[in-house]
Amino acid sequence: MSSTEQHVAPATSATVAMKQQKLRRIMLQVFGIGFFYLLVLVFFAFASPYFFTYSNATNILTNVAVIGIVALGQSMVIISGGFDLSVGGAVPLGAVLFAILANAGLGVAGATAVVVLCGAAIGLINGLIITKIKISPLIATLGTLSIAGGLAYTVTNGVTVPLANLADGVLADFAVQGVSWYVIAFGILALATAFLLRFTVFGRMVYAVGGNPEASRLAGIRVDLVIVSVYVLCAALAAFAGVVVSSQLLAGSATVGSDAALSSIAAVVLGGASLSGGIGGIGGTMIGVLILGTVANGMALLQVPSFYQQIATGGILLLGVGFARLREVLTRENG
Repeated sequence: MSSTEQHVAPATSATVAMKQQKLRRIMLQVFGIGFFYLLVLVFFAFASPYFFTYSNATNILTNVAVIGIVALGQSMVIISGGFDLSVGGAVPLGAVLFAILANAGLGVAGATAVVVLCGAAIGLINGLIITKIKISPLIATLGTLSIAGGLAYTVTNGVTVPLANLADGVLADFAVQGVSWYVIAFGILALATAFLLRFTVFGRMVYAVGGNPEASRLAGIRVDLVIVSVYVLCAALAAFAGVVVSSQLLAGSATVGSDAALSSIAAVVLGGASLSGGIGGIGGTMIGVLILGTVANGMALLQVPSFYQQIATGGILLLGVGFARLREVLTRENG
């Protein structure tokens, strides 16, 4: 065997081993979270006769669409090694801005575009503070959460802004077989985000930055640009979620969507993403979103008081973190 072949063989073996390890991690993630969701479905199916119906299934999809849209952006941020609390302010701000702009005669398309751009501006501020001023994502996004949430109250004087023209709630009006348009939009956005992360150079850079930012920088990746980009996308999606909320309620309110940060992070972590970055995917996030939505729906059917749902969300978040830790341990032992 030539020296070249001797060098190639170990490299090939190492690559195969890394792929096998990654496959094992994915299998643990998919089967683990899928099995847990199956248990949730079985429990509520026995607990309530109204759970396994088509109308209830569409209700679950309708209720998870908003947090689902936010979670798509949160997935990219967490995979890159950060997290975004400011979505809890971007959602209500997007809702009230959409109502105000639509009432001013800008139209649904124009108002939506402006709201998404405002959300992108919040993300840009987050990204620049984190990359240029070197402030941690926790502090940076907590600050913009307070600013965005405060602005939502300021521009409305703390009151709900109803849509003057009910036709502006078009996102909630149109439905296919009982499935609202924004649920379909959520599905399309999920597919687009999954494609972006898995099959584009940008997606590979997001995973690389989350896995090892210093090595990524040495490899020629513009780490700061990648980080800023994911925060821009995350906040823009959160603002669009605010548009959806406003269409649902036919009004803009500064109080809606304030729990988006906790719920979206819970969904992403429950779906298998690692808070240390570099691990995760949209498929797992979708299952995480469905688990949260199904638990909330099942508790409502069982007439459990709504404030217990927040307790359940926190418990599920802890469960997701614990499962992620267990998966990492099993992966190392099998690797």
